[in-house]
Amino acid sequence: MKIHLIKEKTIRNYALDNAGSKIPFEEWLSKIKKADWNKPADIKNTFGAADLLGKGSLRVVFDIGGNNYRMICKYAFGEDYMRLYVCWIGTHAEYDELCDNKEQYIVFNY
Repeated sequence: MKIHLIKEKTIRNYALDNAGSKIPFEEWLSKIKKADWNKPADIKNTFGAADLLGKGSLRVVFDIGGNNYRMICKYAFGEDYMRLYVCWIGTHAEYDELCDNKEQYIVFNY
């Protein structure tokens, strides 16, 4: 199924505010627009470095820009849809801080 990305504008705004991230996020968005996912494993087929978080969180962490940036998204598969919700975007160092505080499972900034 094609991915319904909620909120692409959040990603574009982050890239505008963080000039070095613009090209990597554009490349990520280009892959999303072509992707066809029916189950969580398909996410890893498109983005091999993506990490599916456990604990029933239905979250995935994307490594973007040579692992300089991280993005946490919540995913939802339905009978006829796949939705990807942007929860958090930041640098790798900021992500490590989230993990130290065990917030990667609950953060929802957007």
